[in-house]
Amino acid sequence: METSSFHDLREIRQMMEKSSRFISLSGWSGVAAGCSALAGAFVANGYIKSYYKHAYGSSAACPACLKQDLLVVAALVFISALALAFIFTYARSKKEGVAIWGPSARKLMWSTMLPMVVGGIFILRLMDLQYYSLVAACSLLFYGLALINGSKYTVGEIRFLGYGQVLTGLFCLWFPTNGLVGWAFGFGILHIVYGFTMWWKYERK
Repeated sequence: METSSFHDLREIRQMMEKSSRFISLSGWSGVAAGCSALAGAFVANGYIKSYYKHAYGSSAACPACLKQDLLVVAALVFISALALAFIFTYARSKKEGVAIWGPSARKLMWSTMLPMVVGGIFILRLMDLQYYSLVAACSLLFYGLALINGSKYTVGEIRFLGYGQVLTGLFCLWFPTNGLVGWAFGFGILHIVYGFTMWWKYERK
């Protein structure tokens, strides 16, 4: 009798958790986002090295071209990470029979969107003012705050990913010359570690 009651309580708890939190985020989404970020950082580093090796200080120098190239790389990383995250999360949602666009998913989206939209506008203004050394730090800080803000609507572990992003952003704020390394670590390595941990904890059979 006690075993049956305990089983019923556990099922009720799981149902309440599914209704209040978006728990279908796939760990592979984090791994894919991290790999996309590392690939983007590699390409961006090549653009930067090429600029300072061949064009910087010469009549052929085109800072605006470098800025455009880096923006394209950042946009491609964002789009690829978002697309892969959707694919893996959709597959997990379908497998578990949970709606991918339910009330909890909408709450998660709105709670993370505001910090990221404000951060995007802030970063664009920094670039207009040519404060390029602060871009990596600010992108990590705003993204980390978005994750922390949205963690109450999804798995709690995502909060720790947010803390890691904020700490990495603060490091880049004081050591701006290491911005690309910090960006690769925050968006790349931390995402991969987080994604693999979530897969191991929730999805591994």
